[in-house]
Amino acid sequence: MRKRSMMLTSAGAGALMFLLAAPAVAAPTDDTIVTFSVEAGSLDITAPPGPVDLGSAPPGGTLTGQLGIVSVSDTRGGATSDWTASAYGTNFAAGALEIPPTAISYWSGPATAGTGGGTVTPGQLAAVNAVPLNYFASPITVFAHSGGTGGSTASWNPTLIINIPITAQIGDYSGTVTHSVV
Repeated sequence: MRKRSMMLTSAGAGALMFLLAAPAVAAPTDDTIVTFSVEAGSLDITAPPGPVDLGSAPPGGTLTGQLGIVSVSDTRGGATSDWTASAYGTNFAAGALEIPPTAISYWSGPATAGTGGGTVTPGQLAAVNAVPLNYFASPITVFAHSGGTGGSTASWNPTLIINIPITAQIGDYSGTVTHSVV
């Protein structure tokens, strides 16, 4: 009798092992709905704080130098991503002496970096396209973006060409170039 019960016990253990080794049955599934919002960002421009020293030259001479990287970031996230960047200058003064911003020419050059769809267009692609800076009342277009959706970025390293008037007096002149974007 004992022999028989051992056989049953062994057979029961084998069946238990088979059941434990069998593949698991897949559990039911359940979904979780996830939501989020994309909020409007902003349209910003950054330029080097300066001062930027372009060197020295005599009356009637010319100075040329780059300002450093200017960047526009558009994170407004709209159906269109159009913007226009402009620049203007103040009088460049050495005490009571002044040179008007129209004696300073600006050229944007090509984009040094950019992201997003659409078209980025430099205002002055090459030195031959340089235009005189004007006063606040009449800024010049230096870069633009059109088309695309969502956001965009663009950067450039503009060059100033300073045509020192023959009538300029000696001194250390200082003025401001202001960039804006709309």
